[in-house]
Amino acid sequence: MKITIDDKTFEPFIEYSMIEKRIRLIGIQMNVDYEDKVPVFIGVLNGAFMFMADLMKEIHIGCETTFVKLASYHGGTKSSGMLTEEFPLSMDIKGRDVVIIEDIVDTGRTLKFLLDKIKSLEPASVKVATLLLKPEALEYQFDEIEFIGFEIANDFVVGYGLDYKNLGRNLQDIYRLCGQQLPG
Repeated sequence: MKITIDDKTFEPFIEYSMIEKRIRLIGIQMNVDYEDKVPVFIGVLNGAFMFMADLMKEIHIGCETTFVKLASYHGGTKSSGMLTEEFPLSMDIKGRDVVIIEDIVDTGRTLKFLLDKIKSLEPASVKVATLLLKPEALEYQFDEIEFIGFEIANDFVVGYGLDYKNLGRNLQDIYRLCGQQLPG
């Protein structure tokens, strides 16, 4: 069933049951990869909150969690390119294994900014888990992206933490913009 958010119509894209299955597999992989370690999971707010919450339910090893908040969309359907750090990292990660939890990696500008900042704090390792990856939109190459839920086309999507004008984050499924005619 199609939904309307503000002035845009969205169609069903990825059902929650598929998201759950993929998250379960990512959790199994992380439990194996970090079996004898105590990683720090850093969730990128606001979008990653649902993904991170469900993912943490699948993590059965010792770990810590924290959050950062960066913004680049400022309400539209395209990144403004202007990145602001609204809630910086508040813990010492020197010598720690770090996993950044992202909702979506599209251009990669936000991730590059965050990786540069994290690496300057001298962690033992840094990996990235992203629910969605848009390979066609990437402007940077990332060796750190280790865990990917779904690779998608360069479509605008909402739901499961992702928003359009701060609406739609609460939707259980992921929807994509109908027609994909994005305004500038």
